[in-house]
Amino acid sequence: MNYLSKNELKLLRDQSDLIVPDEEIFELPEKVLQFGTGVLLRGLPDYLIDKANRQGIFNGRIVVVKSTDAGDSAAFDEQDGLYTLCVRGVELGQNIEENIVCSAISRVLSAKSQWQSILNCAKNPELQIIISNTTEVGIQLTQDAISATPPASFPGKLLAFLYARFQAFGGSKESGLVIVPTELITDNGSKLESIVIELAHRNELESDFLDWLESANYFCNSLVDRIVPGKPESGTYQELTQQLGYKDKLLTISEVFRLWAIEGDEHVKQVLSFQQADGGVFVEPDIDLFRELKLRLLNGSHTLSCGLAYLSGFDNVISAMQNETMAAYISNLIMAELGLAIPYTMDDKSPQRFGMQVIDRFRNPHLNHQWLSITLNYSSKMKMRNVPTLLRYYEVFNCVPEYFSLGFAAYLHFMKPVAKEVFVYFGERDGQLYPIQDEKADYFYQQWQQNTPAKLVDVVLQNKNLWDTDLTLLPGFAQSVTENLENMLENGVKSTLEAFFLKNTTQLAEINATL
Repeated sequence: MNYLSKNELKLLRDQSDLIVPDEEIFELPEKVLQFGTGVLLRGLPDYLIDKANRQGIFNGRIVVVKSTDAGDSAAFDEQDGLYTLCVRGVELGQNIEENIVCSAISRVLSAKSQWQSILNCAKNPELQIIISNTTEVGIQLTQDAISATPPASFPGKLLAFLYARFQAFGGSKESGLVIVPTELITDNGSKLESIVIELAHRNELESDFLDWLESANYFCNSLVDRIVPGKPESGTYQELTQQLGYKDKLLTISEVFRLWAIEGDEHVKQVLSFQQADGGVFVEPDIDLFRELKLRLLNGSHTLSCGLAYLSGFDNVISAMQNETMAAYISNLIMAELGLAIPYTMDDKSPQRFGMQVIDRFRNPHLNHQWLSITLNYSSKMKMRNVPTLLRYYEVFNCVPEYFSLGFAAYLHFMKPVAKEVFVYFGERDGQLYPIQDEKADYFYQQWQQNTPAKLVDVVLQNKNLWDTDLTLLPGFAQSVTENLENMLENGVKSTLEAFFLKNTTQLAEINATL
């Protein structure tokens, strides 16, 4: 069986379950310089550009810069930049399976050994866009000389490239680029721009270049969201290889959901014309809406569900979603509470749409997302993701959010240490220990040692160091959390969850009977 390559494509065009590029795509000009070779880039930006090319919209390919020594770019060379993206998941309640040979990447250049070739790309008049994903550590200010071959840092490499661009085109405004970092930090574009400008000053570059840097180039904040596990485990890889009829060293798995929100004006939208090809790409003057939806509905529901699901006996997200009661809890939490109290002004339909997408993602049978890993830094996540939503819920409804209360009680239960080894505290589930990976573990150990459950709830909710506010001031919240926690301790978490739904179903039936 052969490896994927341009020559191999001729034999694959008749496969009904495989999307294969046309020959003309390989003649398209290089319009994008991309720093990074990781699976997120292949599974989202590169996939979106490939999709646009197949629709005849963007009509440009990507030069990839391999910035680090890690990994090997040989597979890209051997496969002519081609790779297979296997999309698996649930969309609008339907199972989706798609296999796509992506052809957006034209070549991969090593910053370490081919730096001059990378700088030569700055002379290309067709080039319009720079994309990056160098991990969050990549966008940091360090002392760097752009005369080095190459500069050490990503901002240093970017500055050197932009300076070469400035020199190649005499500082013309038309030669400026749209720069879209996808690193997972807030305001990534603004932070990258400030670092590049500071480095330009430290490298004593001329004022004409500084003017061009700030006026002709567009550094865009962006938010990306797609789970891209990358290469599958051996058994799945062998199955896919047999199905596809070829081997692929770069084969990549991704979920169906995709979101790339980019902050930009009409000029940026025009340059990023690939955004027309997929409903998951948004170019808007303000992307805070997308950040809030993701933070409150996806991340927030993860945090309020993880302790409850894990202590109920579910190890991963899909097993919880296959349980009727746990799935109903997560769905109702998202749609009936979190989605109604996002602390950001938006229309009613946005949280509904995004919430349904979150539920579809949770139901993806191809992802093995462990609840225990989601409990990492549980306390800080609860504060950042959920407390603002809780406060907003009380502003709007002035009553206890019942699903939130149950999830919060499960958080307190999860944070009950029963053992300690060296510096790690452990909780207990069904006689088995689990690690509490939270910087507040020692605090909770002390509180559980000193207080009854009811007193513990009051002490923790009053702690402004944890929440920046006194949560006992919210009418009925402390009492509700206490009742849920005591039920969990006495009857078990799963039994409490089931009784919670029985009680709420009965109450709903009684209300409906009076209507």
